[in-house]
Amino acid sequence: MTGLVLLLGAGTGVGLWLIVVGLFPRPPRLDKALDAPYGLTPLPAVEAEQVHGWAARWGRPAVKWLRRVGLPTASTRRDLGTLDKPVEVHLAEQATAAVFGLLLPPAAATLFYLADVHPGLGLPVGGSLVLGAAGFLAPELSVRSEAAKYRAAFRDALSSFLDLVVISLAAGSGVDQALDEAAKVGSGPAYTELRYALAEARLARVPPWDILAILGRRIAVPELVQLAATVGLAGTEGAKVRASLRSRAVSMRERRLTDAEGEANAATERMAMPIVALFAGFLIFLGYPALAAVLGGL
Repeated sequence: MTGLVLLLGAGTGVGLWLIVVGLFPRPPRLDKALDAPYGLTPLPAVEAEQVHGWAARWGRPAVKWLRRVGLPTASTRRDLGTLDKPVEVHLAEQATAAVFGLLLPPAAATLFYLADVHPGLGLPVGGSLVLGAAGFLAPELSVRSEAAKYRAAFRDALSSFLDLVVISLAAGSGVDQALDEAAKVGSGPAYTELRYALAEARLARVPPWDILAILGRRIAVPELVQLAATVGLAGTEGAKVRASLRSRAVSMRERRLTDAEGEANAATERMAMPIVALFAGFLIFLGYPALAAVLGGL
């Protein structure tokens, strides 16, 4: 009983500390604010508070400790780069979700004790460990799923982008002009990324295929890196790029159709188990009265 009271008291204290830290964040140090470029220092706090919500704000104090243990991993950093999500925000959300999972069972156990119901010590402790681990892994799994969906959507948009580039090249446009015209036609996050990349290339006065290659490596889409290499070959060595881009667009469409067919077949196979379970339950429902009557007559 004493151990449970101590555990509940510690959990309550940690929760109150996180609330105080979240409501009254510490201001940035003056030396870091002066050394950093203008506008970069206050942005994480504002972004976590206004854009990413309270979870990112409350978990900020735990970010430096999670960084010291080597988090996030390389694959998670790649997924965060795909989504253009700051690492600090992701770690803060993980810390907040883990603490919430740890404190939920003790809070529920306290309510049960107030209602004169004694669940014991093992159930709250086990529930805290399970929910804490689940809360810590939930943002990780969410980032992986969102990054995979974003890459798939980007590949679909890139296929249509290649078709538009080929059309512009056939109309007599140059490589740079064809890229700009194709990026202006489409809509959506992928075309927005492409327009930003091409605009950055114009402002920096660098070849657009270099920026496209950087974008492809950031979002982990090798097809965009290959496209940048093909376009760069045409821009620097005068190679005929239209046929190459057309064949690449056709291969990308065929690959996406194959992936979509595989996903549809997998979904069909997953639907087989619920149907079999439903049919088995229906047979049990029909056969149980007869079986009970036979066994009762023996």
